[in-house]
Amino acid sequence: MNPTTTDTQRLSELMEQKHALLVHLRDLGKRQLESIDVGDVGQLLKVLSAKQRLLTSLNEIERALDPFRNQNPDARRWRTPEDRQRCAQLIVRCEALLNEVMQQEKLSEGQLKVRRDEAHTRLQGAHVAAEARGAYAIDPGYSTGEIDLSSGS
Repeated sequence: MNPTTTDTQRLSELMEQKHALLVHLRDLGKRQLESIDVGDVGQLLKVLSAKQRLLTSLNEIERALDPFRNQNPDARRWRTPEDRQRCAQLIVRCEALLNEVMQQEKLSEGQLKVRRDEAHTRLQGAHVAAEARGAYAIDPGYSTGEIDLSSGS
């Protein structure tokens, strides 16, 4: 079956949608890194939620692109050579954006691990301090400011 110009128009539309989603994911990735850096967990959760929705949409676009993966690109019929060139440029930009998003994810993961380890260290320090305070606490069986002057005889 020979691909039609309608097919290539659909391919171009899908690549434009994919590009827009990847730009948005990259921008959210920057906000994610900022949220981690300042320790804003609330904002981080909002960003992650937004990213999840975008990833779901990206997955849908990838499924819609599946039929084009088995086509010979040279056999596709384009309305104009410019349309073909524009789609080819979108593909290259999408690959670059995807690489950038993946790098951001690795960086975010590393920053989150550092934050987790810092929190763990602070919690350990608080636990040790609480145990030390407990060791020096006054026994509740004795009241403060009283002396027992009675003799045991």
